[in-house]
Amino acid sequence: MKYNELQISANKDRKRVGRGIAAGGGKTAGRGTKGQGARTGKKLGAMFQGGQRALVQAVPKARGFKSLRTPAQVVYLDRLNEFDGKTADNMTMFEAGLIATPFHTVKVIARGELTAKVTLKVQAASKSVQEAITKAGGSFEKVATPLQKSAAKAEADEK
Repeated sequence: MKYNELQISANKDRKRVGRGIAAGGGKTAGRGTKGQGARTGKKLGAMFQGGQRALVQAVPKARGFKSLRTPAQVVYLDRLNEFDGKTADNMTMFEAGLIATPFHTVKVIARGELTAKVTLKVQAASKSVQEAITKAGGSFEKVATPLQKSAAKAEADEK
């Protein structure tokens, strides 16, 4: 028998317990015999461990603040020398291997010397970097983070 030849229904009816012995789920109705779990009324919480100190109570609360914002990818100023006379943006930096993904914020920070004339088009650059770029004869333009196209949209655009 193959998996695709199995005769099963997609929407199986739930088992109705407590409807008599003949129905198959009678007498104790799947609750076992006696004890706290067999009784009706208030159910135990998901964290209850039989009176033992619950693990949730033993672990301290996570205090403070955790930011969900992804930090900017850092590119150093001296790495821009390889873009001599060209435009350095998210895509060209990604292709050069300076950043991990072109779809996150990029910030250029100062380190070393810039000798090349570069047109920089990224999301952020420190003031000292902006001064160094204009001093070298280049320009800086602040642009929005590029959005990643979905695979379906990219296919439709190609056609």
